[in-house]
Amino acid sequence: MSKNIVIIGGSTGIGKAIVEKAAQNAENNICAFSRQKELMSKNFKSLNNVSVHHLDLEHFSGPKFVSDVEKIGPIDILINNAGFLIKKEFDKLSHEDFVKSYQINAIGIMQVVQAVLPAMNQHGSHIVNISSMGGFQGSMKFPGLAAYSTSKAALCSFTELFAEEYKDSNIKMNCLCLGAVQTEMLEAAFPGFEAPHQPEQIAEYIYDFSCNQGDFLNGKIIPVSLSTP
Repeated sequence: MSKNIVIIGGSTGIGKAIVEKAAQNAENNICAFSRQKELMSKNFKSLNNVSVHHLDLEHFSGPKFVSDVEKIGPIDILINNAGFLIKKEFDKLSHEDFVKSYQINAIGIMQVVQAVLPAMNQHGSHIVNISSMGGFQGSMKFPGLAAYSTSKAALCSFTELFAEEYKDSNIKMNCLCLGAVQTEMLEAAFPGFEAPHQPEQIAEYIYDFSCNQGDFLNGKIIPVSLSTP
């Protein structure tokens, strides 16, 4: 079955892999957004069912985003994959570090959802937020990630609040808290660390979850990790 899919943060790592996975179904229509439009154009030039658009969550422009996203038609799936990670000792974090982290990881995502609501398929659609195990309550935490992990925790809270407010609609929202995946962002934060999963593996899980679990789950914060706790 064909799906109209919007992917926020689709230029590298997990986001790129999700776009490529979704595009394997030739009947899907995919809109990919990120700050690196040129890179996406290069990466996806052979994928006829993928369109690419510029989006900077740090300086979100609602009207421009809406005009781009409306071209795809009623949206069946929205995957909010964008993220910004800064690793710095807590007492060294600046006001700007906190603001950028929260704007990209939480506030910008909420602005995207606000803007896209009228374009969602009102007969049934699924919004999937991509958070981190660092934002999952009770999980192991790591020094230097106060700005990143707390902003990702805010995304979890938003998921629960949105689901409650829109529980009588056909728009469902869930949140996946990912463990370590071998991405450029992880490598920059933890040089030499070898994650148990590659982006392509986790992208397959995210895509399957996005397509199939909106009928069964709403407002759920789901850890996707092999680690304990």
